[in-house]
Amino acid sequence: MGDVRPGGLKVYLGAAPGVGKTYRMLDEARRRAARGADVVVGFVECHGRPGTAALLDGLEVVPRTHCAHRGGEFEEMDLAAVLERRPQVAIVDELAHTNVPGAGRNAKRRQDVEELLAAGIDVITALNIQHLESLNDVVEKITRMPQRETVPDEVVRRAQQIEFVDITPEGLRRRMAHGNIYAPEKIDAALADYFRPGNLTALRQLALLWVADRVDEALQAYRSEHGIGGVWEIRERVVVALTGGPEGDTLIRRAARIADRSAGGDLLAVHVTRSDGLAAGTSHASLARQRRLVEDLGGSYHSVVGDDVPTALVDFARAEDATQLVLGTSRRGRVERFVTGRGTGETVVELSSDIDVHIVTHERAGRGTLLPSRRRTLSTARRVAGPVAGLLLPVALTFLLDLDGARDRLNLTSEALLFLLTVVGVACIGGVVSAVIASVTASLLLNYWFIPPVGQFTLDDPNALLALAVFVAVAAVVAGVVDRSLRLSRRSARATAEAETMSSLAGSIVRGGATIPALVERTRETFGMDSAELVDEPPGDNGATVVPAGPGAFLVLRGRPLPSSERRVLAAFAAHVGSAVERARLAEAAAEVEPVKAADRMRTALLRAVGHDLRTPLAAGWAAVSSLRSRDVEFSDEDRDELLATADESMAKLNRLVENLLDLSRLQAGALTLNLRATILEEVLPAALADTPEVVVGDLEEIPAVLADPPLLERVIANLVGNAARHSPADRKVLLTASAHAGRVEVRVVDRGPGLPPSPKLSAPPEQGGTSVRDRLFEPFQRLGDTDNTTGLGLGLALSRGLTEAMDGTLTPEDTPGGGLTMVLSLPFAERVDLPSDTQSVGGGI
Repeated sequence: MGDVRPGGLKVYLGAAPGVGKTYRMLDEARRRAARGADVVVGFVECHGRPGTAALLDGLEVVPRTHCAHRGGEFEEMDLAAVLERRPQVAIVDELAHTNVPGAGRNAKRRQDVEELLAAGIDVITALNIQHLESLNDVVEKITRMPQRETVPDEVVRRAQQIEFVDITPEGLRRRMAHGNIYAPEKIDAALADYFRPGNLTALRQLALLWVADRVDEALQAYRSEHGIGGVWEIRERVVVALTGGPEGDTLIRRAARIADRSAGGDLLAVHVTRSDGLAAGTSHASLARQRRLVEDLGGSYHSVVGDDVPTALVDFARAEDATQLVLGTSRRGRVERFVTGRGTGETVVELSSDIDVHIVTHERAGRGTLLPSRRRTLSTARRVAGPVAGLLLPVALTFLLDLDGARDRLNLTSEALLFLLTVVGVACIGGVVSAVIASVTASLLLNYWFIPPVGQFTLDDPNALLALAVFVAVAAVVAGVVDRSLRLSRRSARATAEAETMSSLAGSIVRGGATIPALVERTRETFGMDSAELVDEPPGDNGATVVPAGPGAFLVLRGRPLPSSERRVLAAFAAHVGSAVERARLAEAAAEVEPVKAADRMRTALLRAVGHDLRTPLAAGWAAVSSLRSRDVEFSDEDRDELLATADESMAKLNRLVENLLDLSRLQAGALTLNLRATILEEVLPAALADTPEVVVGDLEEIPAVLADPPLLERVIANLVGNAARHSPADRKVLLTASAHAGRVEVRVVDRGPGLPPSPKLSAPPEQGGTSVRDRLFEPFQRLGDTDNTTGLGLGLALSRGLTEAMDGTLTPEDTPGGGLTMVLSLPFAERVDLPSDTQSVGGGI
C-alpha cells in the first residue's frame, strides 16, 4: 500500500444548512458517473428532501452499517465496505460528523475520509462553515448556539478543491419557507432563531472571507512555483512604512483611507529594523502606540529585518502582493539631503516598479530627525568623496588664501589653523585614509606656498618636517576618534534594533499570538525568509539555516543567507519558540495529570462527606432497631411504630445516598445505561413531585414530548424541585414551568430564595483552575453556602447536571427576577431536526 497515490479531496463548503451542498455534491457524482468514472455513495443524508433524494437514482450506494447505542438503533458509513469496494470516487457527506461509539474504528468521520484518501480513493464531501474549528467561537457568539462537532481547519486546507456553495440570506429563507429544508412544523422556529437574516448574513461573510484567504494561499503558491514576482492587482493591499516618528499617525490614517476606498482592501504597517542606524532615532513608545492604531483600524503590524531600508520595504510589499506603498516625506533638511544624497522615498520609487508609491507630506517634513544620529558605517558616496576631498579641499583653500589681499590680513599661524580645520573636516567625511591624504596634501601646500622661502619645498628644514608630522598626527587622532564613535554608534544602534525586534515579538506574545505556528511564521516574516518550520531532527539541506529551539526541536529557515549579526536575534526567536514547545509539552503533561488530581480531590471529598452523612442515617436506624430488640424496655404500640418509622426513614435515606453515589460513579466512568424515548413531562411529574407537594405547575398541555430516559428525568426534576424547596421561604412556593423553542423544551424550576452572589468571584486564578460560584454550584460534595458540610453530600445538582448532559441536555442557573434562583433544564424534542447542523451528533459528548 506504500506505493498507492493518495486520493484527492474536494469539499463543498456552505454558510448554513440548506444552501445546496449535498445537492451539488450528488449532481457532480452523477456527472462523473456519466463520464465513466467509478463512483459510489459512501454516506449521504438527504434530510427528507425529495429533490436531493432523487439524485441518488442510478448511483451505487454502499449499504450502511447498523449499531446500537443507548438503547437506540443508528446507521453509519461502512468504512470497511467502501475500502473493499475501492471505487475511484467516494461521496461522503457531513465531514464534521461524530461517529456513534462502536460503529467503527474511528471516532470522527474525517478520520474515515483520511483512510479513504490514504487508500487512493478520491473523496467528495460537504461541510458548513460553523464546523471549522477556528470559527467555532465566532459562530457561537453570532447564533448563540454551541457547535459540538468541529473539524480542524488544516483538514479542509489540504483539500485540492474547495467549492463554495452560496445563496443569499433572502433566498435561503424563501427556500426554508417553501419547505425545502425542514419539515413544516420546524419552519417557524428555524426562521425566528438560527435562520434570522442577520445570522445568515454574518455566516455568509465568514464563509466568503475564509474561502478568500484560501484562494490567496493558492495564488501565492502558484506565483511562488512559477517565479512570478510582479504584482497582480486582484485587490487593494496598502503597505504603510513606519519609522517610529511623529508622522506615523498621519501616514497610518492616510493609508487606511486608501485601503477603505475599495471593498476588501487590506492595511499592513511595516517597520524595518536594520543594523545601519535606523533604529537609533526610533521612538519605541511611538511605535507601540502606532501599532495599536493600526490594529484599531483593522490592519496588521509587521516588523522585518533589513540592512537596506528601501529594498526591505519593496521586498515586503511584493511578498504581500501589495498594490500601494505609503511613505512620509523626508524629515531631513535641505543641507542634510544635499550632503547625504537621496533618501528612502526616492529609492523606493525607483525600485517599486508596478507598485504605486504615495509620498505623504506631514508637519515634520524637512525639519530634521527628532534625535540626531550619525550613520554607523561609511556609505559608498562617503568612501569615494573622502579621498577626493582630501586632495581638492586643501588646493581650494590654497587658492582662496592666495587671492589678492588675503595673505596681508592673515599670518602663518592663521593659515596653518585653516589647513588643520580642513584636514579635520576631511577626516569626518572619509575616515582615516582620507585624513592622511588631506594632511599630506595640506602639509605640502603649506610648505610650498606659505612657509618661507615661498615657492619651493623646504623638506630638509626640521620645522617643516615637524609641521608635516603634526598634521599627520592630528589627522590620525581625529580619524581615530571618528572611527571609534562610529563603531560605538554601530554597537548601540544594533543593540537598540535587536531590543526593538524582541520587543515587537514580546508584544505579539502578549497579544495572544504566542502559539507555536504563529511564532514560526513571525520568525519567517521578520527575517524575510522564504519558509520556516519546526522539526524534530535537523535536515541535511546545506542551504537552510538551522537553529536549536530546545531539546529535540530545531527551527529551520530557507531563503537568503543570514549574517552573524542577525543570527544572534534569530537565536532569541528560537529560544521563544523552544519555550513555547516546552510549555505545550508541560500543558500536555498537566492535562494527563489533571484527571488523577481530580479523582484524588473527589476521593478526599467523598471520605470527608461519608464520615458524617452516611453515618447519620445508619446510626439512627441502628439505634431504632437496637431499641426495638431490647427486652429491658416495654414500648407502647405508638412508640414501636415511631421507632419503626425512624428505622424505615433512615434506611430509605441511606439507600438514596448510596444510589446517588453509584450513579455519579457510573456517570464518571461512562457506564450509565440510558433508555432514551419520547417522554411527556406530565408522565414523570407526579412521581418527581411526590416528596415536594407544595409546587405550582404551569400549563404543560402544548409542550411536545422530549427525548429522555423517564426514570432519570424524574430524578433530575425531583432533585431540582427539592433543592428549590430547601432555599425558598416558607410562604413562597416553588414554580415549575415549561416552554418549547428552536427544537428544544426548556423546563424552569423557580425559587424565591437568596439566589447566588451578584458578583461571582473565582476561588483561584483561572490559570490555577479557579472556578466561579456558578461553576461550583454543580461540584459534587459541595453545598453552596455550607461551612460544615453536614446537611448532605451535595450530590443533587452535580448528579442532575450529569444525568441531563447524558441525555443530550443542558442544565444552567439563572437569576430569578426579583430575587432567587431559576434552574433551566433544556432537552431536545423527541423528533427534531438539529437546526445549526445537517446532522444530529450521537455520542459526541462521551
